[in-house]
Amino acid sequence: MTDLNHSPSHDDGKDTVWVEHEALIDRIPRGIAMAFLFVLVVGIWDIVTRMGLVSAIILPTPAETLSDIIFVGNNLVSGGYMLNALRTTTLTVLYGFFIAITIGFCLGVLVGETKFGERAVMPYLVAIDSMPKVAFAPLFIAWLGFDISSKVALAAFIATFPIVVATAAGLHAASENERMLFKSIGASRMQTLLRLKLPTGLPYIFTGLKIGSVGVMAGAITGEFLGGGKGFGALIRQSASMLDTPRVFALILYLSILGLLLYFAVVWTQRRFVFWNKSDRPLGAA
Repeated sequence: MTDLNHSPSHDDGKDTVWVEHEALIDRIPRGIAMAFLFVLVVGIWDIVTRMGLVSAIILPTPAETLSDIIFVGNNLVSGGYMLNALRTTTLTVLYGFFIAITIGFCLGVLVGETKFGERAVMPYLVAIDSMPKVAFAPLFIAWLGFDISSKVALAAFIATFPIVVATAAGLHAASENERMLFKSIGASRMQTLLRLKLPTGLPYIFTGLKIGSVGVMAGAITGEFLGGGKGFGALIRQSASMLDTPRVFALILYLSILGLLLYFAVVWTQRRFVFWNKSDRPLGAA
């Protein structure tokens, strides 16, 4: 928390002086803060399980979870069946994300650049996005079958809308003076789009991509969980059906690592292409 105090100017003509006081909690380095929070959460988790406040079927002990994390890691490193499952889930995520980017960007340009898109297309997109997306999983399975196609479709379906909204918002980021300047020099609509609106809107578009990278993971795992297959979502369902909660926790951890890799890949790409926008820093980076 930041507290701003100022000493008011007096009749002697002195300027107002603003003094910024940083709270103690804000001065803690990120690494120390994250390590402290991790130890605190695991400590509370261990105490709760040791005291038997929660059933072991619902919440395993940290030691049991760590054992399964090591088991899953060894299986992945040794090229076991879990490696094939992770490969399937990774392909589902990447295919779904690519489709979501393509469709989301095109619809975003349509909505942001044309009155037809804003007035006619956007209301339908909002209506579809307001529906519970998990409910579409049986439809995609019925239409596309139980193979990877239905999972890719659900993943892309969930990740598309944030990209549409972010792209449309980004196309309106250029100021009126900038648009008038391009119009005064005789720039066509396409030239204005390519040379002004898209470069100015890139920070917004990448924000949508980062949100979409999270959504595509949720869609892929949901599709595998409900529709079977050979991915990590199917392994989670099998483990849950056998009440193997530590294995479920371990699989979820590795999926979170996959999601973080995709997220930071988008962040890295943004830094490469939107290098002038220093204000965008992932996860509150200093």
